Amino acid sequence: MSDTPYAPRRVLVTGATGYVGGRLTRRLVEQGIETHILVRTSSQLATFADIENCLVVHCYDGSISSMQAAVSSAKPEVVFHLASLYLAQHRAEDLDRLVQSNIQMPTHLLEAMAGCGVRYLVNTGTSWQHQSHDENQPVNLYAATKQAFEAVVDYYASVGKMKVSTLKLFDTYGPDDPRGKLISLLWKTALAQQPLYMSPGEQEIDLVHVEDVVDAFVHTAGMLPNQAQAHTRYGLSSGQPVPLKSLVEAFELATGLTVPIVWGGRPYRDREVMTTWRGYSPLPGWLPTRRFETAIAHTRP
Repeated sequence: MSDTPYAPRRVLVTGATGYVGGRLTRRLVEQGIETHILVRTSSQLATFADIENCLVVHCYDGSISSMQAAVSSAKPEVVFHLASLYLAQHRAEDLDRLVQSNIQMPTHLLEAMAGCGVRYLVNTGTSWQHQSHDENQPVNLYAATKQAFEAVVDYYASVGKMKVSTLKLFDTYGPDDPRGKLISLLWKTALAQQPLYMSPGEQEIDLVHVEDVVDAFVHTAGMLPNQAQAHTRYGLSSGQPVPLKSLVEAFELATGLTVPIVWGGRPYRDREVMTTWRGYSPLPGWLPTRRFETAIAHTRP
């Protein structure tokens, strides 16, 4: 076994147009890795204008043939799968899109990888696959589709002789985040000084900086050749989940701003996650290093 860490020379990234996937794509390019990205035919690539000459773009039109053509052309050593459709709550008309995005598309990916002899995959899951301490209770249908896909991964990892590692993300934050998530909402509220009606605020939040998450993806890829199991699963937790109220207090202390929140102004959501999942296995050799108290300043819009 070599003491030199494995570093792939060619990779394929799905979900590169998303926030975390985009940050990972940039990191891979910065490291001089030949980076291929898989996008939908309707995807907008304006955010990559400054590095477009460093990327090889492949289009997926929803068919297995287009996926096979993309993987065959890219010939990646490692695939990073981050593409997904996230919906906190679904409607009946969302069902087809959820299944197509979170199960059908990545199953096409695995089939194409198996056919092309691509052995290494870093898959993306979510802590919401596990309601609090219950290992088998997804929080919502989005999480259930992610959980269902892991069974598909198990099958292909076995028959395709693949090495797969699924990284289950908690909440993420960072600079230039277009997703409109919690930190963006706090900045908007603090700067506008318009009251924000929120739940009583006792639910736990587990925030990890996006660059720490990217570190984990890159680190995991380097572990795959020496991975003993066909499919491993890890949670990317900060290790320090805090109640929402406490997080807002930390935000105010770090920024010097007041966030005019009306606590209890709206009820908790159905199936609100009050206690974050604790049953994860930590990723060996990785710990988050960006401190909220200092990193938050760089997220100001």
